Amino acid sequence: MAASATGEEVSGPPSARDARFDLPAAYAVQAELVRRRRAAGRTTVGRKVGFANKALWRILKLETVVWAHMYDDTVRYATANAAPLSLAHMRSPKIEPEIVFKLAKPSAGGVDAAAILDAVEWLALGFEIIDCPFPGWQFQPVDFVASFGFHAALVVGEPRRIDPAQAAIVEQLQKFTVKLLRNGEIVDEGSGKNVLRSPLLCLGELAASIARQPGAEPLAAGEIVSTGTITTSQPIAAGETWTARVDGLDVPDLTLRLHP
Repeated sequence: MAASATGEEVSGPPSARDARFDLPAAYAVQAELVRRRRAAGRTTVGRKVGFANKALWRILKLETVVWAHMYDDTVRYATANAAPLSLAHMRSPKIEPEIVFKLAKPSAGGVDAAAILDAVEWLALGFEIIDCPFPGWQFQPVDFVASFGFHAALVVGEPRRIDPAQAAIVEQLQKFTVKLLRNGEIVDEGSGKNVLRSPLLCLGELAASIARQPGAEPLAAGEIVSTGTITTSQPIAAGETWTARVDGLDVPDLTLRLHP
């Protein structure tokens, strides 16, 4: 918590100090972080997903996505599809364009994208800013879970309200593409397929993952869910302007201007 507040580094990740530190222990740490932040007056507003790419699961010895809470002081909304963001107290931040959902009702797990969509109130394009407290971004998934999921900020663009009867949105979320630009130059491009074949399927996987975690609070109506990066994570610095340009999905582009 001190490192998160000050931007200082932690000397090494928990997994390097104790080989027995596992995912149940990491989620117990996260639950204590949530308890302390709530005791300090903060509110949890949603969850963020990590490792929404099955190709990584075998390498990292994961069976599902990992996740962490987001808070009322870390989630903000763009105005006219643009927002400023201070990088104060961040060490080596990176940017990730993601699809963000707001839940209209509790979301059940599963692989039926249309059924998952039925729980969604709206979707939007977002930028998640992540920041690793450990030197050189050296960590294991358990360290990610026990360190706020590296969540530093989420900037949410203009929401698009969902009508579940519009079946085309299910296919669009599989096929849409995003170009990520820094100061007007394209640095990467990705597709909805990069997020467990669809951000909707990632939402379903998240709900199932939470349900399997003893003592975890289930996804609830009103929560915001950031579903994992569409492109590779990119390092960022003050003075830069980042834009996500969307093709194939009816959400506006999003611009983020970074300052110290």
